[in-house]
Amino acid sequence: MDHATFTVERVAFGRNARTTDPAARREFTESIVPLFGSAYENETRGWWIDSHDLLRASREAEADGLEILGSVHMHPDWHRIGPPEERKLILSERPTPMDQHVFGNTGWPVNLICYLERRGDVMYHALAAWAPPPPENPHQPCAKLPLRIRTNAVVAV
Repeated sequence: MDHATFTVERVAFGRNARTTDPAARREFTESIVPLFGSAYENETRGWWIDSHDLLRASREAEADGLEILGSVHMHPDWHRIGPPEERKLILSERPTPMDQHVFGNTGWPVNLICYLERRGDVMYHALAAWAPPPPENPHQPCAKLPLRIRTNAVVAV
């Protein structure tokens, strides 16, 4: 595995086109739901970035000499707060089978998952980075990447 260090210079946001883009609707109906289950029929579950937003981010990155490294998305503690029929899959900061499928298809080298969990009145989060499975073996698990978050805080010694 390549142990290169990636530095995130900028984060771009995109809208969810899951309910508005015919291609996204088709992908979920024809591929995602048959592969990963009826829970993904719920249109509030699963994210599909608006293609216009992705193109804009790609063009801006290229104009500034940057490249898109990957994706960031969140997993809520859906197994606690979701509808009872959708609580089978326990989410965490680890990739779901659908995440593995998406990471493999994009081929981006870094994919972050932020897991949000509510315990009483307190929200917790866990953050992990993942490489896609190798193209020659898409069913192999995603590899966990080391994650360091640099801050601009000055540390006195």
